[in-house]
Amino acid sequence: MPSESLRFETLEALKNSPKGKLKYSPDWLEKGEDILVGCVEVSSLSRLSGQILKRLSPRPLLKTRSLSSCVRDTSPEISRDLASAPISPRQISSPIHAEEDEQKAEGITEDSAVSPVASSPPAISVLSPRATQMAGCILMCEHKHKARAKAELSLRQEQQERLVASVSICESEQLKRYEELMELKQRQEQQSMRDMMEKGAQESLGRQEKLREEHRHRLKISNLRVREAEQQRLREAELERQRQVEGRERQRAINAIQEEVLQLNQLLQPRPSTHTDPALDHTPYITRGNQLCSQVSEVVPSSADGQFPSVEDLTVAERALQEMRSLVRNLQGEVAQAAERKRKEQEEEEEKKKRHEELKAQQEEQKKTAAVSAKEKPKKEGLQTGADESTLKWYSVLQEAANQCAQAFDEISRAKDTQTKKLKMELQKAATTPVSQIANISGAPLKEAFEKIDKLLSSRPVTSAGKTVSTSQHPQGLEFVSYKLAEKFVKQGEEEVASNHSAAFPIAAVASGIWELHPKIGELILAHLHKKCPYAVPHYPPMERGTSVEDYQKILGYRVDDSKVEGQDSFLKRMSGMIRLYAAIIQMRWPYTGKQGPHPHGLNHGWRWLAQILNMEPLADITATILFDFLEVCGNALMKLYRGQFWKLILLIYEEYFPRIEAVTSTGQMGSVTRLKQFLETSLRTKQIPVPKSELGSAFFSS
Repeated sequence: MPSESLRFETLEALKNSPKGKLKYSPDWLEKGEDILVGCVEVSSLSRLSGQILKRLSPRPLLKTRSLSSCVRDTSPEISRDLASAPISPRQISSPIHAEEDEQKAEGITEDSAVSPVASSPPAISVLSPRATQMAGCILMCEHKHKARAKAELSLRQEQQERLVASVSICESEQLKRYEELMELKQRQEQQSMRDMMEKGAQESLGRQEKLREEHRHRLKISNLRVREAEQQRLREAELERQRQVEGRERQRAINAIQEEVLQLNQLLQPRPSTHTDPALDHTPYITRGNQLCSQVSEVVPSSADGQFPSVEDLTVAERALQEMRSLVRNLQGEVAQAAERKRKEQEEEEEKKKRHEELKAQQEEQKKTAAVSAKEKPKKEGLQTGADESTLKWYSVLQEAANQCAQAFDEISRAKDTQTKKLKMELQKAATTPVSQIANISGAPLKEAFEKIDKLLSSRPVTSAGKTVSTSQHPQGLEFVSYKLAEKFVKQGEEEVASNHSAAFPIAAVASGIWELHPKIGELILAHLHKKCPYAVPHYPPMERGTSVEDYQKILGYRVDDSKVEGQDSFLKRMSGMIRLYAAIIQMRWPYTGKQGPHPHGLNHGWRWLAQILNMEPLADITATILFDFLEVCGNALMKLYRGQFWKLILLIYEEYFPRIEAVTSTGQMGSVTRLKQFLETSLRTKQIPVPKSELGSAFFSS
């Protein structure tokens, strides 16, 4: 049918019409509401509806009515609904003429608006079969949509239920997995905690084992140290016991020696029977015997405070005993000779009275010969233990001069005011700084230092540390500067030369030049040198009664600080430095002076010192050291001056004096003895003593 083919176009036209835009609800039928209940407008026919009806043929109307009746029969409810509802002509017209009718209706409306006097006819509601068919189609479409919506809804509900079920199952599975994961993490944490605890326990056990091992090791070391300490203590105890045994033996030996010496000294005293014999003079024997008794007595008090005499003390005592025995033998020989002479004289007086005068002259001559021989024999049997009286007198004069010089500047040394103290410091710097600047570089610095010292001693102003100072600024300035300058020269020998032997000659050159221009400085240098190094006299000071051990060690030249005596190596090093400086002074001359006279303290004093040393008993370690240092520095100059006599002296040292040095030297003190022996042997073999390496030549002073 043509109308069937236009069904959907009609529906589309109705949908686009104003009525088709009404909102439909699928629940209207269930609620019993009318489909068009929301439409307020009343449907009415237009003016042209009659013309339209006229144009319609009666046959289609019948068909329409028949269709309407047929539809109404099939759907009575729908027919009633449609019959009761007014239908407009647009619903009756076909879809093809719908737009034309609508346009015409709009045209009529405009006409009516133009002529407001015309009135519209009353609305007529017509139930068209086509409309009924369309309404049925709409209802069928709604039923289909409703059924499809219900099916889709049920399908969606089933899908939703399945989705919820699957989600629930998934969530439950995820919850189980999460719980399993949490249990796994908990087990892992527990396992890691157990592993950590086990590891900590293992480490703790390891540390404990290590500590136990360290404890065992330390205990082992401590036990070893305890055993070593015990062994050391036992060794020290054994050594101490041995030392005490040896000390007691030496003490007993010294006591026996002292007793024998005292007994032998009694034999030296003149007997009543010999008082009347003028040929016998016991004075030299008694004097020497008393000296030997004093020498032994000085050795004995060293063991008064629980100490024992040393090997050197025993050696000194034994030598004193040997010399005392020699004195007694010589005296007894003299007494026997005197008795024999007396007997012969008596016989000659009885037999030959005529020759009385001649015999008397012979006796006087014999007395003189005996006196001379009595004085010479002790010297041949043993050496001196101290310096000659002339040497000691010279030593005392120098010390007295130094003390008088020190007292002369007592005021400036004890000054309290700031100005005097400042002047004293400036003078001391001006005196000591040039001496400290003396170096073995060239002659120009030596000349500069010499000129500064000469100006200062000549009371001329000098510049020191940027300040001008002169000894004329204080009445005691010259004495103060002279004393400090001499002290500084000796201190340079004690410190600088002791550590650097090559410094002896430049210092000696400046000192000898100053000595030549200012003789008082030379005396003060000797006084300071003798005080710090008595072996430069040479002099071996004896220990007087009432003198403490520390004071006596200071007299011998040792440094004593807080009752601690310096070591033997340090002591010998300082003594060596001062002896080397003294040996350099006696052979050096200041080359820039114009004087041509003799040296103020020349090589003759070196020969005197060497001869005096050889006339004295050697001291262990000291004599070998100072003798080697003196000959190494001054030997070449003495060889050139004394020639054959010098070589006789060297031969005497090697053959007679050196064995005495070896006799008093212990095993631990053989270093200096070995050096001296090698020096003597080399000198005697080559007949030459080399020039000192640090001696200053003419090229040095010309630079």
